[in-house]
Amino acid sequence: MILEKVLSTINKYSLINNGDKIVIGVSGGPDSICLLHILNRLKEKFDIEIYAAHLNHQLRGIEAQKDALYVSQICEEMGVTYFIKSIDVAKYCNENSLSIEEGARKLRYEMFDEIRLKTNSNKIAIGHNLNDQAETILMRVMRGTGLQGLRGIEYIRDNGIIRPLLDINRTEIENYCEENDLNPRIDKSNLESIYTRNKVRLELIPYMKDNFNTNVIESIVRMSNGLRHDSDYIEEEAKIKFKKICNLNSNDVEIKLKDYINLHIAIKTRIIRNSIKHILGDTNFLDQKHIEDVIDLENQNKINKTIMLPRGVFAYRKQDIILLTTKEIVNKEIEFCYNIPSNGFVKIKELNLIIETQKMSIDRYNSLKNDKWSKGFDFNKVKGGLVVRNRKQGDKIKLAGGTKKLKDLFIDLKIPREDRDKVPVMIDEQGVLLVGDYRVSENYKIDSQTKEVLKISFKKL
Repeated sequence: MILEKVLSTINKYSLINNGDKIVIGVSGGPDSICLLHILNRLKEKFDIEIYAAHLNHQLRGIEAQKDALYVSQICEEMGVTYFIKSIDVAKYCNENSLSIEEGARKLRYEMFDEIRLKTNSNKIAIGHNLNDQAETILMRVMRGTGLQGLRGIEYIRDNGIIRPLLDINRTEIENYCEENDLNPRIDKSNLESIYTRNKVRLELIPYMKDNFNTNVIESIVRMSNGLRHDSDYIEEEAKIKFKKICNLNSNDVEIKLKDYINLHIAIKTRIIRNSIKHILGDTNFLDQKHIEDVIDLENQNKINKTIMLPRGVFAYRKQDIILLTTKEIVNKEIEFCYNIPSNGFVKIKELNLIIETQKMSIDRYNSLKNDKWSKGFDFNKVKGGLVVRNRKQGDKIKLAGGTKKLKDLFIDLKIPREDRDKVPVMIDEQGVLLVGDYRVSENYKIDSQTKEVLKISFKKL
């Protein structure tokens, strides 16, 4: 009976093709041993090669060693090639600031990928079952998931991970193991309500069965399968938009706000998920609340804001984009200060910029062709020597509408915080003449009384 149901799942979701090479995650528990036994029985039918992979997490002392020994023995009995690896997961998680659940999962999949490459396999089979599916959906509901989360565990993923037992409940699996004398190992920690999943499994679901619906597991999974079709359609639409409005690099994604901001919230949510998936390879441990925090960055009052998401992802709100990246942008303070001759030039090496000055008559200045990289000032209004430097606290400039602090000017101009120290500020004894090529002080402007002009030009190196 169970074999036919697994075959039905395999065929329905195209999980296995003839000639596949499959690495099977084998913990030694009922689920993975059942999966190993069934795929071993199906070897000839599909002309496949299978390999078993077991990770000793070093969390359960002698019991973990017995698990590894059991896996090696049963694989030898079945004639299945196996790989066993031992890692101090607790130490790894402590060194990398990860939870045991997150760290163990990361190390398991790294091992699976390592064995997949070594054996030239194209798929990884995991023993998740119907109960796991219901538990996962309930856990996501409690974290505040969206439609994507309600899909539950996928039968097959883009990276070749397959789950042939996802339509089989735990009781059927245990009965199968008993009928075939497999004697799987039982992890006693799964019988203790110490992790969230265990509490859902041992306390919440039994309570729901006793008080609301005896078939609650099947009902939850049936709902999930129904929502999957709706999600698939929206997901395809979102992928089209994602490719259209995002600039993709290996470690980051730039979401162009002018194309993004008017999209439906369902598409926005998926664009952000696809962005994080592009960076990390998956969206594990990313909740709906994190997505909403990124969406909130589209507001104008969030320019230059940064939020940190799980697994070392940063979201930066820039002027025209939201940047998602694993690289933390550290604003390096730039300090420079140079005296400027009235006729000559100075090189600002910190900015890769040359500032050239020329003193000339008003008639000559008026005869020259203006360009956006040059500014003219009334030379006789300049007092003392000229200096170019980065901004300082309290700097102000006289504009047509009144005096404005440079801090407020940079905010009005929406200059990113990390770029503000790179804007050259030119001063004399009285105050600020100009702020980069953004603004010129009213106090030094050329007028009808001007006889001599100081022309200042900016040239990039």
